[in-house]
Amino acid sequence: MYHWLQRIFTGTAPAGDPVPEIAAAAVVAPAAPAPAPVAAAPADPAVSFEQHDRVNGAFFNWLFEVEGAARLDTNPLEVQVLDALAVIIDSQQSGAALVRRMPGLIPQLLQSLRSDNFSGAQLSRTISGDVVLVAAVIRLANSSIKGSGTLITSVEHAVMLIGQEGLRHLITSVAFRPIIDMHSGHYTRSLAPRIWEQSERCAVANRLLAEQLGIDPFEAFLAGLVQHVGLIVTLRVMDQVAKGDKRLGAEMFCARLVRDARILTCNIGREWNFPESVTLAISEQSGMKKGEPISPLGRLMLLSGYLSKVRMLVEHGLLPEHDPALFAGLPALAATCYRALEPIGDAPPVDAP
Repeated sequence: MYHWLQRIFTGTAPAGDPVPEIAAAAVVAPAAPAPAPVAAAPADPAVSFEQHDRVNGAFFNWLFEVEGAARLDTNPLEVQVLDALAVIIDSQQSGAALVRRMPGLIPQLLQSLRSDNFSGAQLSRTISGDVVLVAAVIRLANSSIKGSGTLITSVEHAVMLIGQEGLRHLITSVAFRPIIDMHSGHYTRSLAPRIWEQSERCAVANRLLAEQLGIDPFEAFLAGLVQHVGLIVTLRVMDQVAKGDKRLGAEMFCARLVRDARILTCNIGREWNFPESVTLAISEQSGMKKGEPISPLGRLMLLSGYLSKVRMLVEHGLLPEHDPALFAGLPALAATCYRALEPIGDAPPVDAP
């Protein structure tokens, strides 16, 4: 998977590496020149443990629609979900087979976007063959001229407005975005759009800050998007076990769920041949202890993940934006990044029934 992405954006993948079927799991930004080596990151992340716990607690209460104080201990239903997830993790399969896949139109479009002979009309005809891409392209074009009083309904007009680079980002986003099945259960329908939006915003933040910190923007963006693939898979497990029962969301359950889902994400990432730096950074997001070393990308992920969650919670009125405790001790570049994390369009595309 990773070599295929390199070939699409840079042409540097090893010769003869086959093009795999695309998995709906992560958005990838165009590759950038490799940054200069940087020193190991400090042991403690920029985000304090107190800030991390507060925002994570509020975020998961919002995901599970918990009113008031969250229940602490797991109930029998939550134990069943965690046991089912443990079976998947302990099995021979990595979990990649559980991720839904996109049709083969995407590689054709990405190859076209690599060409210097950018043909808006040709791309428009190709895009028109996929209803998900049509909706995404028109939505992005209209969001770019929001407030102008103009409404774009033509795919060709939208393509020319977005441009080659914008299309590259958009199409890769759609290529790896999990599609939510209308026939799925309560937890997939309710949680997946919110989880994926947070992943997208984290990826955007990673890309904005990566070069300033001497980190490869390609790997940073990829890490942000792929970080919750295991959690998306786990939502199906929750639906299968709970069967409509909405009594999930205890603090201990969420903590173990996120930890085990990250293990599943790393397993999937290794099967897709993602860089070790990406899987390492994802694994570092849980179970950290003060004083333990953390990789530069892992440190960036902590900051970007925190900022993206704060931004979403503020937008939904669940955190006070002007609370100084939310931003105390964060690096100066965090404020600029936070302001740049605008809402990313609508919810992920929904598969037609």
